[in-house]
Amino acid sequence: MKFGKLECVVLAEDIVEHGLRAGDLGTVVEVYPGGGVEVEFVRGSGETQALLTLSERNVRKIDPHDLLTTRRLAKVR
Repeated sequence: MKFGKLECVVLAEDIVEHGLRAGDLGTVVEVYPGGGVEVEFVRGSGETQALLTLSERNVRKIDPHDLLTTRRLAKVR
């Protein structure tokens, strides 16, 4: 599956070490040859939660039947 720069994508699996869950939305900021994508995940405040290089299988395109929502992050101590 091909993704374009600045395309919104949905995370397909939890990435616990970065506080991300399957279903979180991110933005593709770079597309690499061979299928890798750099994806930025941001908080409601606009701060970056994570900037990760992922395989195309780790994200999916937004489906017309997806419902967008928000959730609170656990506070880091």
